[in-house]
Amino acid sequence: MMNSKQSVFAVLNKQTPDYIPIGMYAIDCDTVEKILGHKTYVRNKAGITLALWEGRRDEVVQSLKEDSVELFKKLDIIDLIIPYKEASILPPRDYVPEKVKKLEDNVWEGENGTIYKLSTITNEIAPIKIEIPNFTKADFEEQPKGVKPDDSIFEAYNHLVDAYKDTKFLAGKAADFEPLLIFGGLLGMDRGLMDYILRPELIKMAIDYTTEVQNQSDQYYVRDDIDAVFIEQDMAGSNGPLISPTMFEQFCYDSMKSRVKSIKRYTDKVIFHCCGNTWEYMDMFRDSGIDAYQSLQTGAGMDIVKLKKQYGHKIAYWGGVTVENLVGGTSEQIRQEVRRTFEHCRTEGGFILGPSHSIAFGTKYDNFMAMLDEYDKLKYK
Repeated sequence: MMNSKQSVFAVLNKQTPDYIPIGMYAIDCDTVEKILGHKTYVRNKAGITLALWEGRRDEVVQSLKEDSVELFKKLDIIDLIIPYKEASILPPRDYVPEKVKKLEDNVWEGENGTIYKLSTITNEIAPIKIEIPNFTKADFEEQPKGVKPDDSIFEAYNHLVDAYKDTKFLAGKAADFEPLLIFGGLLGMDRGLMDYILRPELIKMAIDYTTEVQNQSDQYYVRDDIDAVFIEQDMAGSNGPLISPTMFEQFCYDSMKSRVKSIKRYTDKVIFHCCGNTWEYMDMFRDSGIDAYQSLQTGAGMDIVKLKKQYGHKIAYWGGVTVENLVGGTSEQIRQEVRRTFEHCRTEGGFILGPSHSIAFGTKYDNFMAMLDEYDKLKYK
């Protein structure tokens, strides 16, 4: 009988495993706390942000170490783990906390003028107003160099990897992956999308430069003892891609292929996460070198049965249970989704069961447990 590692490797190698493996993209803190029976910083995005602002990094690290390991002891049924999701990459030990002041309930201002707001729906403190520098071509003309991080940023992550590297399939960290280069980074979403039209030469230079920096930085991130690397960038909304397929091919496709090729210098397998309706990108995704595609957003038309029928001979898929139903549906709906997925995906291989995104904040605990229970019933049938 195959173990977790063997089962997931079989899927990624387009072989038929002894059973369909199961993996979680991430499990948010409210579900984690129900499983553990106590408060935790694991996937507690707002709690971590506040603790880091207050200089309580070591408290966060200790919680992530202990609770992430205990979580997957209790969820031993799970085969595939992305360890940097539950055991977050944190600031280094000698970080200087950002000075923030509270403006009103759930709103803060940073020392550089950034305005942050708490979303009680997602349990996340995110910037709602940020100053983005006005980059020019000159910013991307120097020779790109890799960036070596302080090893202490991996403290919690390394602890979880060490705990499960011999028993679970681990999809670990590489340097950043940003072919689209618009989300919360160099250019920002609104201006970044406009600049594809208004300043295409700048966008191309910025993507090429950033890609090379990330390629040179992979050596500092990819551990020898992980089984795959997990990369992600959301490139579409529910109605379709953020930029046209032609523009994606012109600006981003070479970057995606380059990043996958770079990562495969250190590991054989790359799993890619992308939300939204990406049907118009799927040929390029298929040919980019990735081994599996995760986040099959059913509500955006990314149906696992159709995807496997059209592309399953080339790449593996990970998903099948709708996150919207996990949050707002019934346990019976979840069980039906698991049964449907097994019915269509069991015999062909190339498939890992899981939610279409994370076990998001607000997920009904009974629905989460129904998914695991129905999976367990069908696993060896």
